[in-house]
Amino acid sequence: MLKTAVYSDAPMALRYPRGAGFGVEMDSGLKTLEIGRGELLAEGGDLCVIAIGSTVIPALRAAESLQHKGIAASVVNARFVKPLDAELILSVARRTGCVITVEENALQGGFGSAVLELLFDNGLQDVKVKRLGIPDRYVEQGSQAQLRKDLGIDAEGIAAAAEQFLKS
Repeated sequence: MLKTAVYSDAPMALRYPRGAGFGVEMDSGLKTLEIGRGELLAEGGDLCVIAIGSTVIPALRAAESLQHKGIAASVVNARFVKPLDAELILSVARRTGCVITVEENALQGGFGSAVLELLFDNGLQDVKVKRLGIPDRYVEQGSQAQLRKDLGIDAEGIAAAAEQFLKS
């Protein structure tokens, strides 16, 4: 993302979450990403989890947990909040009819809201959507792990929300 931002002709903001990363394998060299392009990390037909930033790895882990329960979840790493990868998001939304967005950000006016607008503007009002993130209330102090658990944006919370959402 940093190389993409440096070599872009447009202003960009990168968000670095505090704390340690998840320990993913590093690429051998830096590459420039196509601006506004997400990536499909897992493919399933029951629902799609569209995650951004630090919620991507928990979303993948949730999909693995759901797979053990017979629920096939697609997982999208959105990569960019703006511009959204409309082609990818609309494709998975049409295919599954059920979308969960996950962000470590305010729900009101956040990433999930942008996805809702994209779906609405493209005539997909019938797609069921659940947004996971930080509600419009005071969030107590605590460790990152505890706060993510309390907000339901850790792997267990995402999986539980997905199961409940599919039942409703």
